[in-house]
Amino acid sequence: MSSCLNLYRKVLNSPLSLLVKENPIPHNPIEELKLNTEQPFVYVLPYTSQTDLLIFRKNCLSVGLPDPLEENNIHNTTLPRFVFLDEGRRIFRTKGAKKETEKVFYRYLELHHTYPDLDVQLIPVSVLWGRAPGHEEQINLPDLRLVSGIRKTINIAWFRRDTFVRFSQAVSLRYMVREHGADQSIAQKLARVAKMHFAKQRISATGPRLPNRQAMFNKLLQSPTILAAIEDEAKNKKITTKKATVEARKILDEIAADVSYEGLRMADRFLRWLWNKLYQGIAVENADRVRKLALEGHEIVYVPCHRSHIDYLLLSYVLYHQGLFPPHIAAGINLNFWPVGGLFRRGGAFFIRRTFKGNRLYSTIFREYLAELFHRGYSVEYFIEGGRSRTGRLLAPKTGMMSMTLQALQQGQTRPITIVPVYVGYEHVLEVDTYAKELRGAAKEKENAGLVLRVIKKLRNLGKGYVNFGEPILLNNYLNQYYPEWKESSTNEERPAWFSHAVDAVSHQVMININKAAAVNAMNLTGTALLSSRQRALSREQLLEQLDSYQQFLQQVPYSEDVIIPTESPNEMLEHVLGLDRVGVLSEKDNFGEIIRLERNSAVLMTYYRNNIQHLFVLPSLVASIVLHYEAIQKALVLEAVTKLYPFFQSELFLHIPMERLREHIEQIITELHRQGLIKYNENMLSINKPRVRTLQLWSAGVREILQRYFITLSLLQNDPNIPRPVLEKESQSVAQRLSVLHGINAPEFFDKAVFSAFVASLKSNDYFDEQGAAITDKIDEIAAILTKIISPEVNLTIQSAIEKGEGQE
Repeated sequence: MSSCLNLYRKVLNSPLSLLVKENPIPHNPIEELKLNTEQPFVYVLPYTSQTDLLIFRKNCLSVGLPDPLEENNIHNTTLPRFVFLDEGRRIFRTKGAKKETEKVFYRYLELHHTYPDLDVQLIPVSVLWGRAPGHEEQINLPDLRLVSGIRKTINIAWFRRDTFVRFSQAVSLRYMVREHGADQSIAQKLARVAKMHFAKQRISATGPRLPNRQAMFNKLLQSPTILAAIEDEAKNKKITTKKATVEARKILDEIAADVSYEGLRMADRFLRWLWNKLYQGIAVENADRVRKLALEGHEIVYVPCHRSHIDYLLLSYVLYHQGLFPPHIAAGINLNFWPVGGLFRRGGAFFIRRTFKGNRLYSTIFREYLAELFHRGYSVEYFIEGGRSRTGRLLAPKTGMMSMTLQALQQGQTRPITIVPVYVGYEHVLEVDTYAKELRGAAKEKENAGLVLRVIKKLRNLGKGYVNFGEPILLNNYLNQYYPEWKESSTNEERPAWFSHAVDAVSHQVMININKAAAVNAMNLTGTALLSSRQRALSREQLLEQLDSYQQFLQQVPYSEDVIIPTESPNEMLEHVLGLDRVGVLSEKDNFGEIIRLERNSAVLMTYYRNNIQHLFVLPSLVASIVLHYEAIQKALVLEAVTKLYPFFQSELFLHIPMERLREHIEQIITELHRQGLIKYNENMLSINKPRVRTLQLWSAGVREILQRYFITLSLLQNDPNIPRPVLEKESQSVAQRLSVLHGINAPEFFDKAVFSAFVASLKSNDYFDEQGAAITDKIDEIAAILTKIISPEVNLTIQSAIEKGEGQE
């Protein structure tokens, strides 16, 4: 039988190698699953299938894992490297395969008693042929494995690009022996646990069955909450209940997704072409966090930052290729235009109006539809910022969707809801030119088919894309820790006392976790360095030195464990940026060497990429700025200044370092700046190191514009402590506009009214205003005195002059 089986495998292997592509999940299982290649592996496949085995073997070899067809030799004991869990229905049937598997497990467990240094890793592996979840009206579960005969051949041809090999987290047999022993019952338990694992994996790969759309509508329209809203609509508009019901059904039809698996497969092919056309690769990090949550049965809510319309396409594509079914996505109603509206809807988009205000029927239907998605187990994605960031920074969170998420939990959602913050980054954003025009005052162009075609024309080399899954927030655990009273709230109580505070807190934590998962790349590092020079130009040597300094700092004083740091050398990063299209970074030569400069028209665009990672450098930039302007200063005074300014940075840039850990973090920054030779550190005194002062100057520039903005508002408050808040924000914006013109400040957010509103709100929350709304002069003077020392006299003079002229015009 063995020789016949080997011959069968050889015959089958040739067409499979040609027809089926490698699609391992994860793409680098050794690194992502932290497999110990020094110890033996045993692969566990769910059922007997020589076809699956050969496809799995091909993927195994492609990622550098041991060949499953070879045997493990452990101290002269030879055992198979793979097992089938169930018999299956195949030509070459392995009779009693389940018993044989238990026997193999038992022999491996016994070896661990004899050899204490042995730790065999049991790796569950499954081959997914297609990922169709099926429909609710279907009786049988979707079949992810091949059957014999003609259907096997059809499936091989049909699913050739949709065949995924899923490697799961290894189980340590050393751990099993230590915790549970090594008798026959443990071997049987291993087999049972593996079967349960594969069942959960099937659900995580396909998602729940797709709904019958009209049946879902009928169910929702019978909901007591929606029926009450329909009655209220009929009463208020003086129409019949029947007409109000028709309107409710229209609203549902406008909102609801219409997911099609075949539509997803077609979208996958288009997006594969698109990413190859646009980008030089998509870097994905920490996806195993999400796979683990899906296996554990969590209701997952993806909350990415919003840089581009490409975000939701990219995230769905990445999740599909990470072995997970794409989520239902909350999309703006502005995207529901022909022809893409229907395509988006079949890909999982459900559409949301910009405002619910004054429309109880719409808001009730939308809230109930979202709750129904959670109830049915569909993962959901929404953008908490509300719209795309035009500046590259995270925007203040809009809490409407988060509020509805917590309401679903409050109303008895059975599965645990987990929020997964996602950092999405690019080395070049398609719409960045449009953002710059809008920030200069141009009207936002309405999305339409023509706009889509114009964007497609721009398809070209845009560098790399990044998707990093941040630290998840388990809502039940979060509320238990910070709002334990939530469980005592009545499900009929729509807005209990804790609710609004919890929504704001969770939303803010999402933004913090997104920033903790930032992806640093060649583009935003190069942009940060060039924009730190007032002339937007540096010698090649100085630029490479600065890139090296940034890179060393991120490695030695990591902002968080989740931040992605480039591994390329500074020279490789610079050459990469120079090779990208349409970024405005030029290389020129003169008699003294090579100069790298940023075109004037590209300076505003480059601030977008700098702002993506500004939060990583704001504190070291502040320390560098203080030391640079004082030339020599006691460390205690530096710590005091940073401590007073930190709450405003923390609020504006969603920084994660708590106040109680701030001193420790600043100590690390000082130590690293000293290690790099940028400052001297002697007997509690910090001073500049003149040979490296240019690098220190470039570091200090990273916080320059933020401090100037703060000083504008503080100067206005010093001039008039009773100035009304709306006037304060408007005047701050006016002075900033003048400053930007006179001093060549290109940052688009510099005179954005929203950043001044946020700063004033931060002053208020930190008790810089009294109960009557007047500024507390002593506290304002204290912080203004710090800024006066680290802002150039020219800028200070311009600000004071603008304030005096503003007074004269009143």
